[in-house]
Amino acid sequence: MKLVTYLSGNEEKLAVLSGSRLYDMAALHASLPSTMEAFLRGWDDFYPLAVQSKPAGAGIPLDDVRLCSPVPHPTSLRDGYAFRQHVAAARRNRGVDMIEAFDVFPVFYFGNHQAVQGPGDIHCMPDHFEKLDYELECAIVICRQGRDIPAAEADSYIGGLMIMNDMSARTLQMEEMQLSLGPAKGKDFSTALGPWLVTPDELQSHETPCKPGHTGTSWNLEMTASINNIALSKGNLSDMDWTFAELIERASYGVTLYPGDVIGSGTVGTGCLLELNGTGRRENPGYKEQWLRPGDEVELAITGLGKLRNNIVSQPTRWSILHQKKTNAASTA
Repeated sequence: MKLVTYLSGNEEKLAVLSGSRLYDMAALHASLPSTMEAFLRGWDDFYPLAVQSKPAGAGIPLDDVRLCSPVPHPTSLRDGYAFRQHVAAARRNRGVDMIEAFDVFPVFYFGNHQAVQGPGDIHCMPDHFEKLDYELECAIVICRQGRDIPAAEADSYIGGLMIMNDMSARTLQMEEMQLSLGPAKGKDFSTALGPWLVTPDELQSHETPCKPGHTGTSWNLEMTASINNIALSKGNLSDMDWTFAELIERASYGVTLYPGDVIGSGTVGTGCLLELNGTGRRENPGYKEQWLRPGDEVELAITGLGKLRNNIVSQPTRWSILHQKKTNAASTA
């Protein structure tokens, strides 16, 4: 099942996508809710009922609506660091060895769950354009409340998968992380999710064994990214070393996870400009770096999960964090 949240006037509505048409969830059966939040909270009752209910009527053409994030109001947002290829390449490009702790436990950071959006415009401040980057990721949403969830049972807490673009302002990110905190302002302005949430039953034919020594489901899904129709990134979700099940186990240790919590995979190998630029510079001293600029269209695609398209838009402002920092430094010199 493909679950979509779209705008009807100013109201967010949950729908099922069938072919190229949407069918409102609440219209499938009188007992089904009209929002993703309510659907996730009552997953064990609502999901089987939705599967059994047949769409009626003509539906709404997908192209006629504005899509939101499939989960428009996550209860939390965590992002993992699960692809060894990306971590190793990023460290190699900085001239440091692969960190042994990567193989000990899966790590994640908390993002801004209030800055989640779907397809469409991403509004960026002047500081964000100081090395503005996309990150090609996959995310899951939790559909059952749980605490201390073992990885062997964690797949049953996954309501669905969706594409995730973890937008990153690299200059802000690197500056603040010098203080061993963050990422914060370099990440908190936008995380794009979509275009729809795909339930695991639709992806059974893509299931594949996870990496040796790991636990949980893995999916053979190709992942790509392009800017203005120029292909840049290519990987596969099965390249994840730590599985979503293991990320759930780590996240739920001593903590309750709730329906609506979103967990990202982290960036797939080659899945961001920071990595691509670093590799390019290392291999060719004359390499010209590329970063996102106003007017760019970013398209992320994952087999079975659709294509997430976002346009980069400049948002004018009277001041900037970076300019303020430089001004303060000059005044104290």
